[in-house]
Amino acid sequence: MSKVITRTVQAQLITRPPATRSLTPALRYDTADPLAVSLVFPAEISLDGEEVAWAFSRDLLAAGLRGPAGEGDVHVCPCGQRRTVVELHAGEGVAVLEFPSAELGAFLRATYDLVPAGAEGALLDLEEGFAALLRGV
Repeated sequence: MSKVITRTVQAQLITRPPATRSLTPALRYDTADPLAVSLVFPAEISLDGEEVAWAFSRDLLAAGLRGPAGEGDVHVCPCGQRRTVVELHAGEGVAVLEFPSAELGAFLRATYDLVPAGAEGALLDLEEGFAALLRGV
């Protein structure tokens, strides 16, 4: 049975610098997908009224707290000593969010308490993953 950690975090959506909008998305970690974390935006703040979740590598979040990290749709980098910026790239544009680094770090530590770095493979069901991929073909 998987275990899930969910933490609501404070964020600032950078709309047009220096304008910002306060948001309270959630960070989610599920041991069923031990390599990933999700940034979940509640329905009331999404454009279509549906919850929106961005999943990306837990390692990316960890690396982004120390220095610029990410390729593709998600980029994470420190912004001074107390803030971390997460950029989400989509066809509609780019969302730039600023988080307190301490909140992201605390969430990450909780995920590593649940599944230590390097131990993720023991939780992966590769046979089921391959079967699911083949069913989709």
